[in-house]
Amino acid sequence: MARKGRAGSNPAGAIATGYRAVDGIACATSAVTQVIKQDQSITRLVVIGAGVTGLSAAHRLLELAEQRGRAIELTVLEAQDRPGGVVHTIARNGFVLEAGPDNFVTDKPWAVNLCQRLGIDGQLQSTNPDYRRAMVVRRGRLVPVPRGFLLMAPTRMGSLALSPLFSWTGKLRMAIEPLIRRRGGNDDESLASFVTRRLGREALDRLVQPLVGGIYGGDPQTLSLRATMARFLDMERDHGSVIRAMRKLRKKSGHEQSAARYSLFVTFRNGMRTLIDELAKRIGSQRLRLGTPVSSLQYQSAADVAWQVRLADGQVVPADGIILACPTYCAADMVEPLDPSLAQQLRGITYTCAAVIHLAYRRDQIAHPLDAFGFVVPYQERRSIMACSFSSIKYPGRAPHGHVLLRAFLGGALQRKVLDGSDNDLVAAAGRDLTELLGITGEPLFTASHRWPRAMAQYRVGHVDHIEAIKAKLASHPMLDIVGNGFEGVGIPDCIRQGEHAAEGMMSTVAIGPQRA
Repeated sequence: MARKGRAGSNPAGAIATGYRAVDGIACATSAVTQVIKQDQSITRLVVIGAGVTGLSAAHRLLELAEQRGRAIELTVLEAQDRPGGVVHTIARNGFVLEAGPDNFVTDKPWAVNLCQRLGIDGQLQSTNPDYRRAMVVRRGRLVPVPRGFLLMAPTRMGSLALSPLFSWTGKLRMAIEPLIRRRGGNDDESLASFVTRRLGREALDRLVQPLVGGIYGGDPQTLSLRATMARFLDMERDHGSVIRAMRKLRKKSGHEQSAARYSLFVTFRNGMRTLIDELAKRIGSQRLRLGTPVSSLQYQSAADVAWQVRLADGQVVPADGIILACPTYCAADMVEPLDPSLAQQLRGITYTCAAVIHLAYRRDQIAHPLDAFGFVVPYQERRSIMACSFSSIKYPGRAPHGHVLLRAFLGGALQRKVLDGSDNDLVAAAGRDLTELLGITGEPLFTASHRWPRAMAQYRVGHVDHIEAIKAKLASHPMLDIVGNGFEGVGIPDCIRQGEHAAEGMMSTVAIGPQRA
C-alpha cells in the first residue's frame, strides 16, 4: 500500500490484527521516500491494539531495529486489561479452556516461523491422529462428513454415495458438477451462489453452510467467495470444475486431503496463551500499556513529530508512525476527526457476535464414542449451537484422565438472537443440545461462558473492492497503517503475517535515526 510522504518523514504501508484462513494485506513503498532528520536519534512508533496482530507487529519492529542497529521508542496501547485480544486461555481444575481460537494451521508458515524465532516451537503439539475427522448433525444424530469432502467439494464419489447425509437426488446433483459449465466473467459472487450453482442446494444446506459457518460465523448468502474461498473460484476458472480440480490435487499429493488437513492443526501444550505471553514478555511491560484506550488521532504536517495519539484520559502520545491493529469499527472512531470519509468506509465492514461455552464431564457421563474432533450443525436443524469441539479428544492434556471437555459455539450471523439471553441461558441451551446429541447423563462438573461481541468480521460480496477503496483513501495519510481481521485473513497465521508486514513496511520506508555505535 503506497503512502504519500511529507517533509521530514517517510511513508509506510501495510495492515495488521485479528481471529480465518487467507493472505494478509501487503505493504508497498512509496515511489518517493524522504529520510527523517538524521539529528533525530530516536523515532517514536505506536502500535494501537495488543491482539495477536498488534503484538506481532510490535515484536517485529523491535526485532528489525535490533538487527539493523536502529533506535526506536515503541509504545503499544491496549484498551483491555490483558493482551491477546480473542486469544484467551484459562486453566481450571486440571482443564485447559480456550475462550478463543484453540489452534492454527502450519501450511501457512508465518505462525510457525514466529514460534521458531521466539524459541517456543518445541511446545507445539499436533492433533490426536486417531480421530482426525468431523461430523455433522442430520435429523438429530451425528453423521460423519463424507471422506474426501474438503470444505466445498467432494472428491470421493464412493464415500459420497454411501453417506446418509444426502438424498440420492442431492448426490446425483453433486456428481454431475464436472458437467456444469463454468461461469463467465470475473465478478464476485456469494458462497451460496457458487455452491448452489456448481453442487446444488443440498450440498449448501446440509454441509457447506455449517462448515463455512464454523470458520466465519457468517451467512453464505452474503459472504464473498473471492474474499473467503478464492481458490475454489480459481479451480472453476482453471479446470472448469471444482471436483476435477480436487481430484487432480489429490493425485498429485498422493494422500487424502480432508484427513491430511486435520494433521496441519497445532496448538501449544499449555494453550494458545503461550504465544501471547512470550510476545508480551519480549515487548516488555514498559512498552505495553494495558487498560489504555485511545480516543482519536491527530496529524500535524509542520511538526517535528507528525502524529498525536490522544488517549481517553486526555493524555497525548507523540508518534512518527502508527500501526492501528484493531477492529475496523474501533479504527473508525479514532480516525473520525482526521478523515470522516475514511471512518465511514471502515464502518462499512460489519462484524457478528459469538459465544463460547465450555462444559466439563466425566467420560462415563457421555454415551457417544466421541470418535471425531467435533461436529457442526446446519442452520436448518434449528439448534441453539452451531458447532461443538471435543477439546480433550482433539488435543491431549485438555482434561484430566477420565474426563471430557466440550466447547460449544453459539451465535454468528444466522443466529444472532440466541445471544440475547443471559449467560445462564446460553449455558442451558448448549447443555440441552449436547445432552440430546451426545447422550449425556447428569449435570456438567462445571461450565464457563465467554462472549465475543463484534468479533467476527463479515467479508460480504464486494469486500475485495471495498478494501481497495480503503487502501486508496489511506494513501493520503502518511505513516498510518490500519489492519485487522476486518481486512484480509482471520486465522492466527494471517494475523501474524499482517502484523509483521506492517512492521516491515514501516522499517523499510523510514530511516529510523542513526545507527547505534
